[in-house]
Amino acid sequence: MKKALEEFVTPSSMVDQVVDRLETAILNGELASGGRLSEQAIAAKMGISRGPLREALRRLEGRGLIERIPHIGARVTALLSEKLEEILVIREELEPLACRLAATRITDEEFATIEAIWRGNAARIGEDRAFAQSPDQDFHLAIIKASGNQKLVTILRDDIYYLMRFHRYRSGGSPERAGTVADEHRAIVEGLRERSPEKAEAAMRTHLANAHSNIRNRMKS
Repeated sequence: MKKALEEFVTPSSMVDQVVDRLETAILNGELASGGRLSEQAIAAKMGISRGPLREALRRLEGRGLIERIPHIGARVTALLSEKLEEILVIREELEPLACRLAATRITDEEFATIEAIWRGNAARIGEDRAFAQSPDQDFHLAIIKASGNQKLVTILRDDIYYLMRFHRYRSGGSPERAGTVADEHRAIVEGLRERSPEKAEAAMRTHLANAHSNIRNRMKS
């Protein structure tokens, strides 16, 4: 199997393809956490010019997956425990709010999508799903989008979602919590089905409290 950076891309939607390839390489460790990025080397591997590569790097920087260090250049973000803790604190407050808002204005189509994602995930308990889901099939991101608050969507998606995905993939996730997560997601789905902002928000807070407690314990070990 070819590595993500060793397959040439086609001209159509080039920047999008480069973003996807680089994100895959970051998440699977092909580009090491904290490692410096050589534009020349990456462009040569992918068979592209520096222009689309720089635009792709700029997008990934916006997602927090790449950072630029003065006098050093671009490197893959090193997801240190201090940075992850900051993300968890923000997520614990803002994602329940997004869930509450979603319960008040979610459409039947949006709810059907969220329920289908939950059922699909529950049916695959035990499989290695750390990176199986695309952003379009992510349970949490679907709820965030259903909130209808674009500023909130931007913060939770661009500043938090991609870094949480980065952490889950690099840490291997928490397979021991798979069944519990499915039950916690069910409670969230029920709150959304009933269009109950209080129930949906409370279920999301419980889920995140449990998930983040697990992450913090893993960080200490």
